[in-house]
Amino acid sequence: MVCPFCQAEETSVVDSRKNSEGTSIRRRRSCISCKTRFTTYEKASIGLIVVKRNGNREEFNIDKLYSGVKNAFGGQELSEKKLKNLIDSIYKDIETQGSKVQSEIIGETVLSHLKEVNEVAYVRFASVYKEFSDASDFEKEVAEFN
Repeated sequence: MVCPFCQAEETSVVDSRKNSEGTSIRRRRSCISCKTRFTTYEKASIGLIVVKRNGNREEFNIDKLYSGVKNAFGGQELSEKKLKNLIDSIYKDIETQGSKVQSEIIGETVLSHLKEVNEVAYVRFASVYKEFSDASDFEKEVAEFN
């Protein structure tokens, strides 16, 4: 593991713990060179492939999911823990689709979860995902929501 502070390549693990669900491991590490401590998280990767609308394929990126969902909430109050739990729940649903998943399935899964959690976040995400072009698109989505 490369130290994020001095970029030295040698670090040692000081402590390891499973998270409460047993799905990831938290490790405290110490850099041999600069003696700085930092935390890393390890999670099993199933190598999910996303099939885009244009047919291109790319590896699933959880950071994109996190960013998209976080942006949907805008400036609304949402704790980091609630956001992480929401992302984990969405990801678990996506994983059930198999090793290759259509980007549309990911978008619909996110919408499904947001609909249960926050109406405004749902509409904000839908506006990007469904490429709204004018106010009538928002009106239609809100009408369908109710």
